[in-house]
This record gives sequence, C-alpha cells and structure tokens, in this order.
Amino acid sequence: MPHTPDSRALSREEFLERLRALSARYWSSHPFHQRMHAGDLSRAELRAWAANRWCYQDALPRKDAAIIANCPVPEVRRLWLERVVYHDGAVSGEGGREDWLRLCAALGLSRAEVVDERHVVPGVRFAVDAYVTFARTRPWEIGVASGLTEMFAGHLMRRRVTDVLAHYPWIDRAALAYFTTRVEAVRDEGKVAVDIVLTHCRTREQQDEAIAALSFKCDVLWSMLDAISACPR
Repeated sequence: MPHTPDSRALSREEFLERLRALSARYWSSHPFHQRMHAGDLSRAELRAWAANRWCYQDALPRKDAAIIANCPVPEVRRLWLERVVYHDGAVSGEGGREDWLRLCAALGLSRAEVVDERHVVPGVRFAVDAYVTFARTRPWEIGVASGLTEMFAGHLMRRRVTDVLAHYPWIDRAALAYFTTRVEAVRDEGKVAVDIVLTHCRTREQQDEAIAALSFKCDVLWSMLDAISACPR
C-alpha cells in the first residue's frame, strides 16, 4: 500500500531542528563531566566512572542487535550490523569494548573486576537495562532515534582527549584509543542514523516518538552520571 503523506508532519528541516534542540540535555553539561574536563576528579572517581560506564559500553552491541532484530529493511540491517562489529570487534581482542577495557587497565582496574561488573552501581545498571529494553520493545526506527545522541558526541570526545591529557598526564595517550578512534566513527554513524530517522519517521506521530526517544536517551545518560557521582570518593 502506498504511503499516504501526513499533513501534520514536520519537514525534514523542522524535524532535524527539533532533534538538534535536545543537545542542551546531553550529558556533556553534567557536573561530573564538567569536573572531569576541569581536572578535578580523583583517581578513584575516574576508576568508578570507567568501571560503571563499561556496563553501558558492553550493552551497546546488544542494543544494536535488538534494533536489527526488529527491522524489516535489509538495507538498514546491513548498515546497522557494522555497529555491532565495531563494538564487539571483527575478531577477538579488537573493537570498542576492548578499547574501553584498555582504558580501564590504564586507570588501575583489572580486566576481571571490570567485566564481572562488581563496581557497577544500581542506578547505572537500571539506566542501561532500560535503554536495552527500549530498543527491544519499541519500533526499530524509534530505537534508531534513541541513539541520535551521536549528533552531540564528536565534539565532546575531541575535548575529552585534550583535557584528559592536560589534566591527568599519568594516563597514557594510547589508553584513550576508544575516544581517538571513535570520533570519526561517531561522525559517520551519526550521519547514517540521522538520515534513517528522517527518512523512515514520516508521520507526525513517528516524529514525535523519535524526539521523545532521543529525550529518553539523554535521560539515560544523565541518570548514569548522577549514579556515578554518588559513588564514594
């Protein structure tokens, strides 16, 4: 059945503007990140941040696999599969998850204590589980929309490398590979995701759901940092 245009739908430009307007809610402005970039975090706080964020990093390929499972469009599935491979690695010992574990090691955490998530606090676990559940249970295009925080991530990653090297010189630059390699990947993936959402969310209802999904993701990230901030210093 041919698609019937929704007279209430936003134009692509209006829709994109509404999505971009959520940048103010991205976790770059959270007080914990502000303290990180100012060089005010202790080693214990950096370790708590890295160990807890592992829970999120480890969940990303499962979140993306859930979107693939819900998606009936082969072209989108092929594109989205690249994200799973990026995080899990094409072979053992590679990928975003491994890069994060190397950062954790540089901060003084053993692989075992990170992978078994003994340091993950309940608030972080709850937020990450909510994000994966969202991707599993919502329409695939809305799951894609929830990840559009990528639009805001590139600048933060570039700034993080600069500020961490300036304020925490005991951290080896090689340990920041997750951020140095991820900047370009986020830029390219972000463009793909934005185009998918703008193309497939064509009714006003879908567009409103997509905007709400991105808002939800901002809440997930903010909640994670709230919980990490409460860890003992």
